[in-house]
Amino acid sequence: MTATPLRIAMWSGPRNISTAMMRAFENRPDTAVVDEPLYGAWLDATDESHPMADEIIEAMETDWRVVWRTLVGPVPGGKAIWYQKHMTHHLLPPMLDAEWLGAFTHVFLIRDPRAMVASYLNKRDTVSDEAIGVPQQWALYRFVTEELGQDPPIIDSGEFLRDPEGHLRALCDRLGIEFTDRMLRWPEGPRETDGLWAPHWYDMVWKSTGFGPPPAALPDLDGDAADVAACCVPSYERLFEKRLRPG
Repeated sequence: MTATPLRIAMWSGPRNISTAMMRAFENRPDTAVVDEPLYGAWLDATDESHPMADEIIEAMETDWRVVWRTLVGPVPGGKAIWYQKHMTHHLLPPMLDAEWLGAFTHVFLIRDPRAMVASYLNKRDTVSDEAIGVPQQWALYRFVTEELGQDPPIIDSGEFLRDPEGHLRALCDRLGIEFTDRMLRWPEGPRETDGLWAPHWYDMVWKSTGFGPPPAALPDLDGDAADVAACCVPSYERLFEKRLRPG
């Protein structure tokens, strides 16, 4: 009998280490990855003005139910693990459904909203709490714990970058898979698995061969940026309290 594959849904906001984490898992010989499979459905449903939006909608499946059936179908290459990188702001309200979400083992990747907002504004002209996905992440966490009965690992990217190996070992232990040091280093450059949007967002990841240095001090924000971050901090802090702590 063929073993049931492990389907990891990693939920992050933008401007986190989500793509680097995808690289870490893709470098495992037993793992397939998929990059933001709900992006096209979200763009089509919301009409958000994002870079390359028309091209993304044209290239991707825009019915999230069809996407879901793909994500619970055969794993590419017959691999034992399917790592699925998701953005929490792509989570449309109808998706808070046990049939859809119950098919996955959920993991949450969080970052201090003050750092996230500052980084987001390096790529975009405006920012909101929903654009960086913090309210959606907290709502999803409550659904996963209260409705699905899962106890999902939560990784804080700031702490992770101070000890990538320790965190990856702890995460693999929680997921019931073996750690490999192949998760710590990878070849630089683009991947066929990168989303169509990669040229706009992934410049630093394409230059990377591993996780970056620990984060600098939190930025000083003002105006709308400070207001958005302040709105998100309480939800972030609730998740931070439950974060994975190696050792």
